[in-house]
Amino acid sequence: MENNYEYIKGVFAIIIASFLWGTTGTVASYSPDVSSLAIGAFSMGIGGVLLVIVARKKLKADYKVMLKRPKLLFFGTIFVAIYPLAFYTSMQLSGVALGTVISIATAPFFAVILECLISKKTISRQWVLSFFFGAVGIILLVLGKDQSNGVTYSIHQQSFGIFLGCVAGLAYAGYSWVAKRLIESGVHSQSSMSGMFGCAALLLLPSLWFTGDNLFSSPTNISVSLYMAIIPMFLGYLLFGFGLNSVEASKATLITLIEPLVATLLAVIIIGEKFKIIGWAGGVLVSLCLVMQTLKPRSGVAT
Repeated sequence: MENNYEYIKGVFAIIIASFLWGTTGTVASYSPDVSSLAIGAFSMGIGGVLLVIVARKKLKADYKVMLKRPKLLFFGTIFVAIYPLAFYTSMQLSGVALGTVISIATAPFFAVILECLISKKTISRQWVLSFFFGAVGIILLVLGKDQSNGVTYSIHQQSFGIFLGCVAGLAYAGYSWVAKRLIESGVHSQSSMSGMFGCAALLLLPSLWFTGDNLFSSPTNISVSLYMAIIPMFLGYLLFGFGLNSVEASKATLITLIEPLVATLLAVIIIGEKFKIIGWAGGVLVSLCLVMQTLKPRSGVAT
């Protein structure tokens, strides 16, 4: 009973994190003169520094355990550093909704590959069925966007944006998997996330020297930058790390399919993007996928 309670708390923590992440595309759209690389580097870099500050006591207790697994820490750091650069550039090139959808929709696929090939875990039929609903829902969301309203993207731009979205999905699945492995090795969830994000900050923040020209050029840009770093990055990943204590990486990445749904709703309500009926049907399927993932299977197989 206690394990089930912890699992439910973990699921809800990931859901809240997904809601926060779903706001990033809409918020970033208010700073069109800021490079996507700068937004990604600043938000993830400062978010990483804040995570380290909050988790400093746990990091002090866990850093020796983490250093015993240097390859995991190294790859986790690289994945974290790549993710925001690919993610925000994908949204800039292919649009907020499509960039978010591709980045998040491909993450469960890559996560399950990692768990099958490296962790040797079995995937349940519930996961396969929920992935099917989620994948179809994501496709319908993409096809359901009304292109008659808003910015038109060239085929080359959109194609490269989709490719970068896939890169972001792989990076997202990669550092989720690394975080889960570190937690299973005895590292606290806060130490796991803050360790990777803190190391990634050492790579990301210096890049602002070349990309961050307009980051603080106006009150709007300052507000956007600080919001992105503190709310979705710092608070969101704090919640996500907590959720990984009791939720498998493949299931966690499926639950975060709610992020593109939130991003889509905000794009419609705030930015003014329009979707056809099939797009809204896709949203229903993504919601169904989310509900299925909140129900823990009774069998002992991994999900």
